[in-house]
Amino acid sequence: MDVCLIQTLILFCSLICCFWADTPSNKSTPNIIIILMDDMGWGDLGVFGQPSKETPNLDSMAAQGMLFPNFYTANPLCSPSRASLLTGRLPVRNGFYTTNAHARNAYTPQEIVGGISKDEILLPQVLKKKGYVSKIIGKWHLGHSAHHLPLEHGFDEWFGAPNCHFGPYNSSDRPNVPVYNNSQMVGRYYEEFGIDKKTGESNLTQIYLEEGLDFIFHQNMAQRPFFLYWAADATHAPVYASKRFLGKSQRGRYGDAVMELDYSVGQMLAWLRALGIDKDTFVFFTSDNGAAVMSGPKQSGSNGPFLCGKETTFEGGMREPAIAWWPGHIPAGTVSQQLGTVMDLFSTSLSVAGLSVPDDRLIDGLDLSPALGEPIFYYRGNEMMAVRVGPYKAHYWTWSNSWEEFNQGINFCPGQEVAGVTTHTQQEHTMQPLIFHLGWDPGEKYPISVVTKEYQDALSRITAVVEKHKKGLVPGVPQLNMCDMAVMNWAPPGCEKLGKCLKAPKSQPWKCDWPH
Repeated sequence: MDVCLIQTLILFCSLICCFWADTPSNKSTPNIIIILMDDMGWGDLGVFGQPSKETPNLDSMAAQGMLFPNFYTANPLCSPSRASLLTGRLPVRNGFYTTNAHARNAYTPQEIVGGISKDEILLPQVLKKKGYVSKIIGKWHLGHSAHHLPLEHGFDEWFGAPNCHFGPYNSSDRPNVPVYNNSQMVGRYYEEFGIDKKTGESNLTQIYLEEGLDFIFHQNMAQRPFFLYWAADATHAPVYASKRFLGKSQRGRYGDAVMELDYSVGQMLAWLRALGIDKDTFVFFTSDNGAAVMSGPKQSGSNGPFLCGKETTFEGGMREPAIAWWPGHIPAGTVSQQLGTVMDLFSTSLSVAGLSVPDDRLIDGLDLSPALGEPIFYYRGNEMMAVRVGPYKAHYWTWSNSWEEFNQGINFCPGQEVAGVTTHTQQEHTMQPLIFHLGWDPGEKYPISVVTKEYQDALSRITAVVEKHKKGLVPGVPQLNMCDMAVMNWAPPGCEKLGKCLKAPKSQPWKCDWPH
């Protein structure tokens, strides 16, 4: 579907809806859309100060809704943060972590054996109680074996891929990642779904937009409440954009990808208005983790004033852009300074739907609708690295990445080395945490002196929160410990019809090596 055709359809529906003023409404059961970006940083939006001002639709969304400057992911890496969004639980509870080494980030590459546990309750599973139809578009990243895929965990529809769009591969050592339509693969990245790494051209975002608009249209026509989880991944390296957007940004190819995603969000909001369901639809925009600054400026975004980026538990790795939009329900142009996390989207979505959170497990996410404060826990693997309570953040452990990686040119904090803070070995501070006031020191450069009353008061307050948290913590069974080349995407469901099945090697499982 051409971009101009999409705009024409939106205009057409706007005119038609003028004559359908009496169409029944879903007001008692609002629709829910969660838009999750991939590796997009806090500083990538104009509303957060990006100087190129190339996100007019997101900036307008913020002007019409509520901006959250203090919103966080649950982990500085993609898979665990997505698991937390959909379960409302920290990765250490839902199993999306590793115990193979201390404080290591882990995710779901093709060789991972594990995935989301059948014992976890995901958001779409609960929404079914109110008759919601749920669709995920884009990256799943919670396991690629058949029993880990979205339709086995509450989603009714899916168009997208189970893994990152790394590649291309040669099909003998490693297969290209499959793209699914519901339970069947319909092609692979770099094959049927092209990504030109040299030019950066790919139509994937356009395809994902069309899928989203089509789903919204059909659920609205059927008068069914819907949950759309739109998880496009164009801002994850290797970044890409369609031909129309390539070369348009002042920020290079990454900026091109941001511009197309911004356009896509604008089209979805315009579609809701055209269908007359904007006041019946709660929309939330955020990102899975901070910008991947280790990928360099051509392949990554901006974390604004915050320290470091993806993979770290400094602010740049975990503070995210966040906007809530619901005309007639959320006052326009408001800014909420309350602390929030992606886990809150689980509880908030259920509240919007008139449902209660499961009562047979501890849910970390809170309902964002009341103005509540909450602590932020910064986990890296199996370790609680830091905690934020109010404006104060205490680091119990610090680590950027190893000296070995750093000496190879892999830098998680380029241009931002802070002595004693961005350490290249794991440094323990549990006896005397490093405490920062994020109000006047958002870059975490100036630890509060331990001899001050301010330090002692902050430590006392934070210690009480930490003790309560640890007392109630029952870690889940780690799902990201084992790897095996035999479990990769050699022969996904549907490969037979396409003649795309590949022979898997003999199973030889090993403990995954997570270097950082």
